[in-house]
Amino acid sequence: MSPEELVRPEILALKAYHVAEAEGVVKLDAMENPYALPEPMRQELAEQLAHVDLNRYPEPTGRAVRELLARRMQVPQGMELLLGNGSDDLIQMITFALARPGAVMMYSAPTFVMYAMNATLSGMKAVPVPLREDFTFDCGAFLEQVKAHRPALIYIAYPNNPTGVLYPEEDVLAVLRAAEGLVVLDEAYHVFARKSFMPKLAQFPNLVVLRTVSKLGLAGIRLGYLAGRPQWIAQFNKVRQVYNVNVLTQAAALFALERLHVLEAQAERIRAERAALGPALAALPGVTVYPSEANFFLLRVPDAGRAYEGLRRQAVLVRNLHGAHPLLANCLRITVGTPEENRILLTALREALQ
Repeated sequence: MSPEELVRPEILALKAYHVAEAEGVVKLDAMENPYALPEPMRQELAEQLAHVDLNRYPEPTGRAVRELLARRMQVPQGMELLLGNGSDDLIQMITFALARPGAVMMYSAPTFVMYAMNATLSGMKAVPVPLREDFTFDCGAFLEQVKAHRPALIYIAYPNNPTGVLYPEEDVLAVLRAAEGLVVLDEAYHVFARKSFMPKLAQFPNLVVLRTVSKLGLAGIRLGYLAGRPQWIAQFNKVRQVYNVNVLTQAAALFALERLHVLEAQAERIRAERAALGPALAALPGVTVYPSEANFFLLRVPDAGRAYEGLRRQAVLVRNLHGAHPLLANCLRITVGTPEENRILLTALREALQ
C-alpha cells in the first residue's frame, strides 16, 4: 500500500509549511527580533544551562515558568496559564479540543496560516471571512457570519499576520459579545502593538489570550503561553503532550523573563526602526505600504516574484505572499531589522524594483 492509498485525502492535498534557507543572507522573512542577547547575558545563560539535568524529564506543566509569566505579563488574578512548544502547539491543543463533528472555526482572511491548517487537521469546518481590500476588519460581515454559522471557535490575530493591522477594540468587543463559542485573541505581536485583551479575561467567559515569547526575542526556545479561566485551561491541558516544554526551554525562559527589561528595550528599538522604515519603503517607486502595529510591514509591489528574486540575488530574504490569498496579490512581507539591515534592504529593494 502507498501513502496515497492510506493518508487522508485532505492531508494529501496540503502543502507542508515551507521555511526558506537563510544561511548567509539578511534574514527579514520570519518576524524575528534581530538582536541577540547582550554578551554578558549570553555567558551567564550558558553557565545556567550547563547545570540543567538533561537526564531528567522536565516539570510537566512548567510551573515556575507559568508563575513568572503570570507576574511579568500581568495576567489577571484568578486566571491560569498553559504552556506550549510555541503558540503553534497551543493552537493545535485548542482546535483539537473543540473539534466536535460539524464544529465550525472562523477567522478573518488573510491571516495566520496555522488556523486553517489546524481546521483541516482536526476536521473542523473553516469559515474564513475576507478582510476589506485595505486589510481592515469588516466587522459587519464577520458578525453576519458568526450569526449564520455559530462557530465553536474564533481566532483573531491582534494585530494580524501577515498584514500588521490592529483591529479596532470595539470591533473585537462586538465579536466577543456576539460569539457563542470560544474567542482566541492571538497576541503574538503585543510587545509592538502595546495593546492587549489580557485585562479583559475576567470580563468575558468565552475569551482566552494566546501569546508567544518568539517575537520578544526568544524564537529559538519555542515557548508559547495561553491565559484563560481555569475551566478552559483544564480542558486544553488534557490535549497537551505530557512533556511538551523541555528543560532547556524552561531554564532559558526563567533566565530571560527575570531580565525582561532587556528584551523590552530591544522591542522599543524595533518600534523606533519601524517608524523610520515605513515611510522609507513608501517612498520607493510603485510601492504601497500598509500600516503596521507589528514588527513587519506588508507591501504591494508591481511584481512580487520579480522583486523577491531580485532581493534574493542580493542576499536579502523576505516573504513572498503572492498566491497565498487573492487579497495578497503582489505582496511582500518584510520584517523590521536592525538599522544596518534596513539600510541594506532599502538599497536592495530599490535595485530589485528597477
